[in-house]
Amino acid sequence: MVTLQYNPFVPETHANPYPLYQQLRESDPIHWSELLDGWVLTRYDDVVAVLKDPRFSADRRRARNRFVQQALIAQEQAGPLAQANTMLSSDPPEHTRLRGLVSKAFTFKAVEAMRPRIQQIVDELLDGVQDKGRMDVIWDVGYPLPVIVIAELLGVPSERRDTFKRWSDDIVATLGGPLVPPEVQERGRQSAQEMAQYFRSVIEERRTAPRDDLLSALIAADERGELLSEEELLATCILLLAAGNETTTNLIGNGMLALLRNPDQLERLRADPSLTESAVEELLRYDGPVQATGRVATEDIEVGGKVIEEGQLAFCMLAAANRDPAQFPSPDALDIARRDNKHIAFGFGIHFCLGAPLARAEAQIAFSTLLRRIPSPRLAAEQVEWGGTFILRGLKRLPIEF
Repeated sequence: MVTLQYNPFVPETHANPYPLYQQLRESDPIHWSELLDGWVLTRYDDVVAVLKDPRFSADRRRARNRFVQQALIAQEQAGPLAQANTMLSSDPPEHTRLRGLVSKAFTFKAVEAMRPRIQQIVDELLDGVQDKGRMDVIWDVGYPLPVIVIAELLGVPSERRDTFKRWSDDIVATLGGPLVPPEVQERGRQSAQEMAQYFRSVIEERRTAPRDDLLSALIAADERGELLSEEELLATCILLLAAGNETTTNLIGNGMLALLRNPDQLERLRADPSLTESAVEELLRYDGPVQATGRVATEDIEVGGKVIEEGQLAFCMLAAANRDPAQFPSPDALDIARRDNKHIAFGFGIHFCLGAPLARAEAQIAFSTLLRRIPSPRLAAEQVEWGGTFILRGLKRLPIEF
C-alpha cells in the first residue's frame, strides 16, 4: 500500500489541488506532512474547530516547525513585517487592538459608500479594452482594480500601482511555506524594505498635513496614545496594501476562469444579474484565493482523533474544507445559486478577513460589469499558468476573446 503524502509543489497538484484534497479527506483527514513538518487538515468541521479554538495561536513565532524557524531567521532584516506583529500574526489582546484601529474603514456601511467609485474604476478599465475584442482579465481588471481601491483608501497615489504590485508580489511570494528559494526570500526582504521606506515618507507628510484617508486616521490614533508603534503602523500599511490587492485579484481571476469552464453557469448569471451576490459566494467556495492558513498549538490538543502537540503547526486547508461533501452537496459542481453556502474562504473566528466586505463589493461589481459589457467571452489559451504559492492561489494571466 502506497502511503499518501501531501506535496503541493508537484506541478499537477499546483494546477489542480482538489483531487488530492479529496483523497486526504477520505483517507487521512488529519495528515502529518513530513515535507511541511506539520499537520494538514482537510475536513470542514476540523478546520473550523481549529480556527475558533483559542488554544491555537496565529503567532507562528511560537511554532517548532523547522521551516518557520528558518523563515523567521531569514526575515530578521526584512523590516516591519518581520519585526512587528500584524492582525494576521497576533493573538488577543494585540490582535484586538490592531484590528480595532482599522476596522471602521471596512464596515458594510463604509464599503457601500465606496461602490460608485468602484463601479467607475471598473468602467474606466473596460473602456480601454472593450473595442479590442481581446483582453487579459488579470492584467486589465483583476490586478488594477483592487490596487487602485486600496491605494485610494489608504491615501497613497494609485498611479504608482505598478510599483505597489511588484512589492506585493515579492512579499507574497515568500509565503510559500518550505522550500522558498533564497533569491525569492531576498526579493521579498528588499521589497518590504522599499515599501517601508516609502510609507515612512508618506507618514511624515501626513503627520504635518493630515487628509481624510485611512493612513491619517491611523496616525491620529497613534498620536492619541492608542499604542500603535511606528513598526506596527508600517506593518499594517504594508499588510493592507499587499493583502488588499493580491487576494481580490485572485478572486476575480479564479472566478472568471470557473465561469468560462462552466458556460451554463456563466450564461445563467448573465441572464439573471440578481444572482451576482450568491455567484460571488459560490466562486469563493469553489476556488478561493486563499488555500490555507496556519495555526500553532499552544498545548497538546486532540483534533479528529489525532493529537497536535504543543508547538506543532496545523495547516487549515480552507479550500479543501470548502469542497467537503459533509458540508456542501455536490461540492465539485459550480452552482451560482447555491443555498446555505457557509464557506470559509475568508477564514473563521476572530481572524475572519477584515476586508471581506470590500472584496465582495469589488468582485460583485467586476463580474456583473464584465458580463454586461463583454459579449460571449471565450478562453484564449489552451492552458492557464498558475502563479503564487500553495497558500495563495491565482493565475498569472487569463486571456479571453469576445
